[in-house]
Amino acid sequence: MSEIASTRSPYITPNGYARLKQELEALLHEERPRIVEIVSWAAGNGDRSENGDYLYGKKRLREIDRRVRFLSKRLENAVVVNPAEQHKRDQVFFGATVTYVTEDDIENQITIVGVDEARLEDGQISLASPIAKALMRAKIGDEVKFISPKGEQILEILSISYPDV
Repeated sequence: MSEIASTRSPYITPNGYARLKQELEALLHEERPRIVEIVSWAAGNGDRSENGDYLYGKKRLREIDRRVRFLSKRLENAVVVNPAEQHKRDQVFFGATVTYVTEDDIENQITIVGVDEARLEDGQISLASPIAKALMRAKIGDEVKFISPKGEQILEILSISYPDV
């Protein structure tokens, strides 16, 4: 399990990989050249110490370069796992969409995705999150314990699904 949550070889879905790659391409081929042009223009205007365009542009270039290094390393080390190819569809594994009910009869649906692609507002949670760890290997009808900020909760698995091949 520690290998799965490892930052060294993070699991990622094909959609998540494509999204990170698209972000990298946009930074390298659109935003960075545009900021370089602004910095070059601002540098030609004289005193750089009080030139807002120059100072902001240099700061933004550092941010872009840092993000490019991060994305490049993540994409290089990524392990792309297609949830549609999961054979054990009756258990919760990476890429599963799980519907569960809490002790308070609140029904939730989440999809377990890679660390870099988790978006809570879309119902996508990180493989390394406590709830994903609690749900791993569970089957429909199982009750699992989950430690939340509210304390220990019992979750009952109602359904498990994976994308079609």
